[in-house]
Amino acid sequence: MLQIYDTLTRRKNPFQTAQPGVVRMYVCGMTVYDFCHLGHARMLVAFDVVQRWLRASGWQVQYVRNITDIDDKIIRRAVERNIPIRQLTAFFIDAMHADERALGVQAPDAEPRATEHVTGMLALIARLEERGLAYHGSEGDMNFAVRKFPGYGKLSGKSLDDLRAGERVAVSAGKQDPLDFALWKAAKPDEPADAQFDSPYGRGRPGWHIECSAMSHALLGMPLDIHGGGPDLKFPHHENEIAQSEGAWGGTLAGTWMHCGPMMVDTEKMSKSLGNFQRIRDTLALDAEDTRADYTVNPREAEMLRFFLLRSHYRSELNYTPANLLDAQRALDRLYQALRNVPPAAVQINWNEPAAQRFHQAMDDDFNTPEAIAVLFDLAACANRDTDAQASGLLRALGQALGLLHTDPQVYLQSPSRFLADGHASSGLSNAAIEALVAERSLAKAARDYARADALRAELQAGGVELADGPEGTRWRRA
Repeated sequence: MLQIYDTLTRRKNPFQTAQPGVVRMYVCGMTVYDFCHLGHARMLVAFDVVQRWLRASGWQVQYVRNITDIDDKIIRRAVERNIPIRQLTAFFIDAMHADERALGVQAPDAEPRATEHVTGMLALIARLEERGLAYHGSEGDMNFAVRKFPGYGKLSGKSLDDLRAGERVAVSAGKQDPLDFALWKAAKPDEPADAQFDSPYGRGRPGWHIECSAMSHALLGMPLDIHGGGPDLKFPHHENEIAQSEGAWGGTLAGTWMHCGPMMVDTEKMSKSLGNFQRIRDTLALDAEDTRADYTVNPREAEMLRFFLLRSHYRSELNYTPANLLDAQRALDRLYQALRNVPPAAVQINWNEPAAQRFHQAMDDDFNTPEAIAVLFDLAACANRDTDAQASGLLRALGQALGLLHTDPQVYLQSPSRFLADGHASSGLSNAAIEALVAERSLAKAARDYARADALRAELQAGGVELADGPEGTRWRRA
């Protein structure tokens, strides 16, 4: 039986859903004012694997991941650039989708935007006001009265006395209690008109937390079977969602709470506020200064990054260093080398087969991808040792269950990589130039000009190209 670690209960529990066979999963997505960084990549890939495995296990999955397209940071960035908010968010939504495609992240079943659900947010605020949980602050905001909601702090494990206000901006003097948070923010004189919406409370815009309560309820209802997000959302965002949703509708917001671990840079969490972040496209794009919304993907580097993310358990801390990326590249190369050495047979996964059974058990144990990947390396060793096309076929099929090993091995191994042992990119030799040198070397060998053949091999090796001579001729790959 599938076991999932629940942030609320702080233990692994057998996974159960409100409706048999159906999983309603809501994951908090991006605030689209900038490019996504590797911390975002970790969240995107982690929940992509969750929904892939649930579907592979026979569940009917309804996967919703929202977009926050109205927010303090979005407004500031649009004002800085002197462009409409919608133009800014449209650009970064396109950029986010390009990053997702590069990482092999499948699109959610629904991707609601906050600005499309303002009416539902206002109805939710009115319901909270009717229940005595919301009040009109002296500065025009509508606020949630935290101390009137029993159980506040149960997700983060903090008492009310330990908590501080969860706003992204300074605490407003218009609040009755520092812990209270904004449900609706009154328009400010210096804010652009396209940041404002009409409401019974005056012109303004929704607070950050109300968005997900309204959107998840509109699309999936309550209770959610899985509610997930990044590690920094436990408090205040998810804590406030619980207060809003359960305060308005009663019951339980989510049966299982999932949070991925942080992406670290040395001992600090990767974040835009600390300025230590690495953008996804900085790692994947051939031109690190490419600021287009879309970009050309190098299949080898793109899959390397997904593999790097999956080698660690989704709840663990993951440390970003170029050396760790290089190690991931070398490891993934070995899997692809096995697929090229032993062309895989077409297989239907037999979950009773020992390797597949181990893989299944690993994934059913809170999505333990490191153990599942260990099974892939055992299959690669078996395929190479015994020239076993069935093992190679199972290697590919199980890898694809994780969103890996989908590229033709020849294409993958002949794609350049910037993650080489010396930290520099491979040579500027194009595939056509390499093919020409390989062909020239073959002619030299045929003419018994071994000195010339050795010189050409040395030239290719200096350019980061490895050769393998065999009965079928010479095959090459980039190191």
